[in-house]
Amino acid sequence: MKENIFVYFIGTAGSGKSTLTHVFKQWMNQCGNDAVTVNLDPGAENLPYVPDIDIRDWISLKEIMDSYELGPNGAQIACADMIALNTDDIKKSIESFKTDYILIDTPGQLELFVFREAGKFIVKFLNPNRSIVAYLLDPALAKTASGFVSQLLLSINTSFRLDLPQVNILSKADILSDEELEIIKRWSNSPEALEDSINKENASVHREMSEKISNIIKEFQDEIKLYPTGKENLQGVEDLYSAIQLIFEGGEDLLSD
Repeated sequence: MKENIFVYFIGTAGSGKSTLTHVFKQWMNQCGNDAVTVNLDPGAENLPYVPDIDIRDWISLKEIMDSYELGPNGAQIACADMIALNTDDIKKSIESFKTDYILIDTPGQLELFVFREAGKFIVKFLNPNRSIVAYLLDPALAKTASGFVSQLLLSINTSFRLDLPQVNILSKADILSDEELEIIKRWSNSPEALEDSINKENASVHREMSEKISNIIKEFQDEIKLYPTGKENLQGVEDLYSAIQLIFEGGEDLLSD
């Protein structure tokens, strides 16, 4: 019997984590595959999907703010740690489903999950051997060479912190022009092209920092392949699914069972 695969959608605020969680679930349903969605953001509003498992059933950001007289940021930090205290309940809820994929929509602020110990604890408690990070790069921040470099640096930091297999996703790629998308894809495939674009930017301390960071990124070239995805026509989701299946099942398709 195959174990299910846990996919953690992680990225900066506004990068499209909830949308991709929804789109991936839609694609899985259309293909006849089973997937369960888990919302881990206690402050989430107007999600594009109805979570099968929702941390808001146990933790409310508003209640934490009122009970402890905290502002939004302080309450988010408190909630991030409280999620770890409810991991056993989350795990039992997940185990009540017979499913192939667990799609986990992490908190809006990347640092609440990646840079606090609670995030690492959740990953290790649930199923670290069958987990993967789907890291989302925001196209609005990736349209310049320096912005792309800063996004990749966060991706590498996430990989270092969580110590899981990882795929990088250019989310909301359907809002980019064809030319913008091709440039970003070229940067992801060629360190030389990225370095050349950085060198063409206006001279500044920012550009100098980007040049040095790009040299570090070269060492991780094999790990920064991008999978463009979009909401329109479920763009790129099949490629993302295939990449995940390759890591855990040697490329075997669930539909072949």
